[in-house]
Amino acid sequence: MAPPMTADQLVKALKAEGLNVKEHPGWRTNNRNHKGKFDNVNGVVIHHTAGSDSLNFVFRGTPALPGPLCHTHLSKSGTATMVGNGRANHAGTFAQNAHNAVVAESSKHPNPSRSEPVDGNRHYYGIEIENLGNGRDFYPEAQYRAAVLWAAAICRHHKWSAHSVIGHKEGTLRKIDPKGPVGSAKGEQWDMDEFRKDVAAQLKRKPGKAPAPSKPVKPKAPPFPGRQYFKAGANNAYVTQLGKQLVKRGYGRYYAVGPGPRWSAADRNAVRAFQKAQKWAGADADGYPGPTTWKRLFN
Repeated sequence: MAPPMTADQLVKALKAEGLNVKEHPGWRTNNRNHKGKFDNVNGVVIHHTAGSDSLNFVFRGTPALPGPLCHTHLSKSGTATMVGNGRANHAGTFAQNAHNAVVAESSKHPNPSRSEPVDGNRHYYGIEIENLGNGRDFYPEAQYRAAVLWAAAICRHHKWSAHSVIGHKEGTLRKIDPKGPVGSAKGEQWDMDEFRKDVAAQLKRKPGKAPAPSKPVKPKAPPFPGRQYFKAGANNAYVTQLGKQLVKRGYGRYYAVGPGPRWSAADRNAVRAFQKAQKWAGADADGYPGPTTWKRLFN
């Protein structure tokens, strides 16, 4: 447990970690301190907004749940906007076993019990990440990375480990956030254990230092097996390999049931269409793959 950061300390820490920080007008005096304490902080809570264009909403809240609804709003682009300084209506009540795991910085975060005696708004910082929360709206890489930096900055200041980071759904049975795929609509669903690993990795770096970018690897075509494998009566794994690559490249419409090991008219028609798309004609677009067609198709 620790005294909460001042407004200046929080902004300084977030910027030092590498975040693009903006300040909502009036955020430094926007709090619920008159309704309860914000002291003896123990960790940070990750939320999704369950809406879009939510910045002003999380600043003001509603008559039933007045703002601020978090300390920081995180846009899709990764911009962190400060909206609250002090007690915020973001966590509500937490299960004792979930809170105890954070306090102990345990590597195991149990399923929250039904009893919720802990005042989460007193003990936790909160971030609202712009996302519909429907399980389909995805978190762009820049947004996810910014969330990692936000959590790491606060943990670094307090000398906490990444196990002081908790998802709202890990603190109470009432919530499901954060939810949704990361990186793209087909990405893996947000996983708090993986998120904590990313925060831990960031804490091992110096503030503001990003992971070294991986060098792009140019795809390398597999060796061309030979023309003899692609002719009438051929039945082999190379035909399947060719067909799957044609489907991957957008020529699946020529297959009624999908590519297989037996050479067929569908394979030849798909190959011919690919060859013509390369502006080839005549013998160069006869529907039979040669070394050049093979290399171009797989690259």
